[in-house]
Formats: sequence, structure tokens, C-alpha cells
Amino acid sequence: MKRVLVVDDDPTVSEVVAGYLTRAGFDVDVAADGPSAVARAMAQPPELVVLDLMLPGMDGLEVCRRIRETGPLPVIMLTARGDEEDRILGLEVGADDYVTKPFSPRELVLRVESVLRRAGALAAAQSAPSVPRLTGLGAGPLTLDPTARRATRHGQELALTIREFDLLEFFLRDPGRATSREELMRRVWGWEFGDLSTVTVHVRRLREKIEDDPARPRLINTVWGVGYRFDVPEANGAGDAA
Repeated sequence: MKRVLVVDDDPTVSEVVAGYLTRAGFDVDVAADGPSAVARAMAQPPELVVLDLMLPGMDGLEVCRRIRETGPLPVIMLTARGDEEDRILGLEVGADDYVTKPFSPRELVLRVESVLRRAGALAAAQSAPSVPRLTGLGAGPLTLDPTARRATRHGQELALTIREFDLLEFFLRDPGRATSREELMRRVWGWEFGDLSTVTVHVRRLREKIEDDPARPRLINTVWGVGYRFDVPEANGAGDAA
């Protein structure tokens, strides 16, 4: 069984979430504060962490930063706040998804399963001595190997989260086409609904890793009123950030 660490200082929330995940076939561990969450994740790394934003001892943002230092551990953030900035901060420190309280436990289970399906490709990836160039980007700085789940820029391997890799792969497979945030959410995240700021934040984070100047992107360009378009280096001009 895949192991999920649930971190929440509200015992009722922890009990409900753990119950639903257990019935869905997961092995569930529970922590009630930040320091114990970090200790448990380090001692026995789970396949995924369901992490509350507001925790005693250490907030969820710091917990996320610390546990992500050891590797690409998937994290779903829980927050009771309505402030969009808090959700964006969670994504920017490496969370793969977030759910706002109050939430449907069944929906949370579906989100957990979705993130783990994406993470499964990483576990099955095989190391390769070199990364082949993707067709159409032979003269560009980026290379990507979907099978090995590796991407490079100017020959240097990129440290991408699961969603960032999936987003980059989507763009590279269909360059030159404007794609809406709604379509990106369906095709990359596998969600039919959700907060579109999730897409915006991930595009911003990906630009920071692949663009020479993220404030003036030349690869992932914003198409106002539509969404985003990936332009091959030889054919694009300076773009505008989201």
C-alpha cells in the first residue's frame, strides 16, 4: 500500500481524512504539528503528504520547504484561509496541489490519487547517460526525455516538480499553439474544475527555471485573453509575463 502522511492539528480533520484514505487503500500516518511532521517524513518518507498550512511549532510552508529539500515528495496543501496569496505561496514552495477547507473528503482522495499517478512515472523512471533532444527543439536550450523523466537546459539537468515536468512536456509536444488555462488544467492536471491560479503559478515557476529572463519570457508566452503559447527559440519574440 502507498503510504500517506496526514499533517493537521485538528484531530477531527485528521480522523476523517485518514479514514477516507484508509478505505481507499492507503497506509496512513498522522502528525499533529510541524516538527513531528518533518521528523516522520525524514525517518520514513511517505509517497505523499497531506499538509495543513496552519500548524503549531512550524507552519505548513516551512514543513513543505524542509521535506522537499530531500527530493520531489508530492505534497497536497490544506488551508482554511480564503486569501489567494496563501494558496499561491503553498504552490510556490513546492506543493503539487491544494484543497481549501471545508472540503469534500472524497474530492481529497481523488486529488491524492491524481497526484500519485503523476508521481508514479518518477518512481518507474530509469536513469539515462544522456538526454535526447526533443524533435523541433534541436537548436534550443531545452531537452526532455519523457521516459526517463529528465529535462535539461543548456546541458544542465533541471530540478522540476512533477507538475512542472508535465507542464513542460505538454508545451514541448505542442509548440506554437495557444492553450487556455482551462485546457491546461484538464490536460496536465486531469481536473475538470479547479482554481486557475494553480496554472498561473506553475507557469511562473517553470519560467523561472527555463527562461533567461522570466520577467520577459521568450519561450512560454502569454496570449492575452486566451492563455499561453510555447514558442521555439528561433521563431519567437519577447513575451509578457502573466
